[in-house]
Amino acid sequence: MKTFRTVLAALAATVVAGASWASDKVVFGTNWLAQGGHGGFYQALADGTYQKYGLDVEIRMGGPQMNNRPMLAAGRLDFLMAGNLLLSFDNVRNGIPTTVVAAFFQKDPQSVMAHQGQYANFGALTEAPTILVSKDGQFSFWQWMVDAHGFRDEQIRPYGFNLAQFLEDKQMVQQAYGTAEPLYAAAQGANVDTFLLADHGWNTYATTIETRQQLIDENPELVQRFIDASIEGWYNFLYGDRTAAYEAIIAANPEMTVEKLDKEVAQFEKLGIIDIGDALEMGIGAMTDARIKAFHDLAVESGIIEASAVDLSKVANTGFVNKGHGLDIKSRLTGN
Repeated sequence: MKTFRTVLAALAATVVAGASWASDKVVFGTNWLAQGGHGGFYQALADGTYQKYGLDVEIRMGGPQMNNRPMLAAGRLDFLMAGNLLLSFDNVRNGIPTTVVAAFFQKDPQSVMAHQGQYANFGALTEAPTILVSKDGQFSFWQWMVDAHGFRDEQIRPYGFNLAQFLEDKQMVQQAYGTAEPLYAAAQGANVDTFLLADHGWNTYATTIETRQQLIDENPELVQRFIDASIEGWYNFLYGDRTAAYEAIIAANPEMTVEKLDKEVAQFEKLGIIDIGDALEMGIGAMTDARIKAFHDLAVESGIIEASAVDLSKVANTGFVNKGHGLDIKSRLTGN
């Protein structure tokens, strides 16, 4: 990854509560409709943290009718919430000048789920007669499941993002986002076992933040402010009063309710997605060059990407994170 070429290390010492900058307009695109998994960003918007950092932030939702990904490279977004690192590898491979500057989920919530008690463990899923996997999944994590864990292509049936097939067949297994489909199934009376792929070696970061390399070069201080404010938003959302964030999420996506959001946040905590691993010492948003390389190597070994197709020096810039920013907020809110 890039050697950090700016004086950003000195910026952290100058950022204090109540510091004031000229207001900068920032447009941040998410990867789906507003939900609990976006909570820290809505928290920073709703409780004034972005404003404290001199940022006038607009959050533009993604969704079934809105693909925000090309909007970043086109200059219509300043920051983009991405999924996992595969999309960032793909950008580099295709010469798109965007860079990952933070990773808010230490684990990818990508999972597979089965009816409760039908399979003893993750390994036993290799004997399931049918596994529903989306087209994108078949060309990404499924290839790793076959290569690393002995799953078989003949098990696959297409997943159309509808639970009907799964609910009707107790032996069926399907892909799931760990904080979504398991909750939807439970709401329809089906208890499930959720197998988080990250717990079995799928070691990508998720909910990464990308920006254009041009913005890093021309205004690294703005990038730092956005990342620092977002980190604070996540600590306040996880450990403080998240009422304002809930209200903002529900206003953006009326299908959400307080009850749904509470269950989603509880699932994040149960699965151990955000404030774990390196984030415990380095702060939420942490990412390391070594781990990015490790996932790259996994993707190559599994046949997901070709060897030497991705210049890892262009994937991410770790200089905006790993400073322990926000740990004092967690300490104050938790008493630890």
